Amino acid sequence: MAELWQLDAHDLAAAIRNRSVSAREAVEAHLTRIDALNPRLNALTAVLAEQALAAAAAADGTVARGRPAGPLLGVPVTIKENIDLAGTPTTWGAPALATAVAPVDAPHVAHLRAAGAIAIGRTNLPDFALRWHTDSALRGATVNPWDASRTPGGSSGGDAVALATGMTALGVGNDFGGSLRWPAQCCGITAIRPTLGRVPDAAALPPVNWPIGAQLMNVQGPMARRVRDLRLALEVMSRPSPRDPWYVPAPLIGPQPEAPVRVALVRDPGGLGVDPAVAAGVARAAQALSSAGYAVEELSPPSVEHAAELWIRMAAVDIQAVRSTIEPIMSETARASLALEIAAAPRVDFSEYRQAFMGRQGLLRAWSEFLTDCPLVLAPVGTIPPFPVGADLDAEKLPAIAQGLRMVVAVNLLGLPAVAVPAGQADGLPQAVQIIGARYREDLCLDAAEAVETQLGTLTPLDPR
Repeated sequence: MAELWQLDAHDLAAAIRNRSVSAREAVEAHLTRIDALNPRLNALTAVLAEQALAAAAAADGTVARGRPAGPLLGVPVTIKENIDLAGTPTTWGAPALATAVAPVDAPHVAHLRAAGAIAIGRTNLPDFALRWHTDSALRGATVNPWDASRTPGGSSGGDAVALATGMTALGVGNDFGGSLRWPAQCCGITAIRPTLGRVPDAAALPPVNWPIGAQLMNVQGPMARRVRDLRLALEVMSRPSPRDPWYVPAPLIGPQPEAPVRVALVRDPGGLGVDPAVAAGVARAAQALSSAGYAVEELSPPSVEHAAELWIRMAAVDIQAVRSTIEPIMSETARASLALEIAAAPRVDFSEYRQAFMGRQGLLRAWSEFLTDCPLVLAPVGTIPPFPVGADLDAEKLPAIAQGLRMVVAVNLLGLPAVAVPAGQADGLPQAVQIIGARYREDLCLDAAEAVETQLGTLTPLDPR
């Protein structure tokens, strides 16, 4: 029989509702797993044992009294440390914010808790979420359980590691430049970057308002070990909130496209090269979709490389806008990383920044037309495997890492939904693909990701290697 920490969120919630197990037993099992593994992995930065056990007692009381139970009743969840969780610090990985306690939950966190989820801990991220590796001034580095010499990804690396090793059943992160999907690839889990406006987002602590580029390209989303858990969590997290003016009350399920659903297969985005192991994972996923009845054909979506370039330009301007505020409270390593990223980006004046927004509009139109005829795109997450720890601090290696994540950031620029799903493993490391859809068609992305998962299986939870 599976240990409770091995169950996915869907099965764990069902077991608690039907009284096969108690919420307390579920929480205690995860706390025991955390005690055993987290000292080595440093994924969780704060363990909320007392609060989680109190919430579990309340959940068990709900079941005992026969009251209606939320869909996530008793399910442990971890929350990234740049997302507000009432009564705990929103640190952004910076020592200066170690006591910046949030007075209220972020909207999507409040939705999860209202649905019965139990916050069991906070998770690590790089300083101000500005790195593709997870290592913060306040909390230190998070370790990839597959191979300690490789990055767990960033910036939602803490949640990815916690999920991969069974320390939580659900994770909550965000994605400005691949921060949900890249850690999913590095750690062998699944994650969804929703459409801009799908999940309400708001902060109670400064900065509560971000530069316009970040507003257009950053989203909040769930991480899990199974696609069906993503679907369940997304349904809960996407409930309305008046705190987010970008929120769109779009239906979670749209019209079914004409069968067979067409999928554009992109083996090498922009033709800039792809690692053979990554290419093999994409091929496996393509075969899985074909076997499931999808019409998979090699097609090139519009201007992937140009979209990635525009993301770099817009992100660089946004980061420069906050640099003077955050740089003094970053670690020396984080400052070095930031300096390398800024140095590698092109210099952009206001006129060029304005032109980038205009270029984005044209790309959005082109992709919208493309996705009308071909509703899904299957592509690598990163065209590179998880890079060696420290490689992103090497000026000679950083450009190749950024180039390898071009398909990830192109999706961010466009504000489209994308699901990262495992596609096997190679050389002891997990492989993954992303399935991209039109705006507010997370349902189609999840359907296709579930088809891949059904054919290729899951890779986690696992014991650290």
